[in-house]
Amino acid sequence: MVNYAFDLGIWTVLFFIIGMYKPQWPLFFLKKPDRFMILVITTIFVMITMTLYGEGTRRAKLEEAAKQPVTQGAVPVPVPVPAPLPH
Repeated sequence: MVNYAFDLGIWTVLFFIIGMYKPQWPLFFLKKPDRFMILVITTIFVMITMTLYGEGTRRAKLEEAAKQPVTQGAVPVPVPVPAPLPH
């Protein structure tokens, strides 16, 4: 997922730069494209990119934690043994 986040981030930056230069190019399907629409779409793409990156790193940490063996009580604790009472 992190790779997809980087890819989408690159496309987002490219979309923003081209859209700020000529809004008609990325928004060719609109009759009157403007830079505000480019800004709105870029903001949404940035939010999606950050969500993908965060979710990807979270899943990577969970997978890494699942691979680690769980060791509880690795240090041996001495157990008291009752001694016989002298008569």
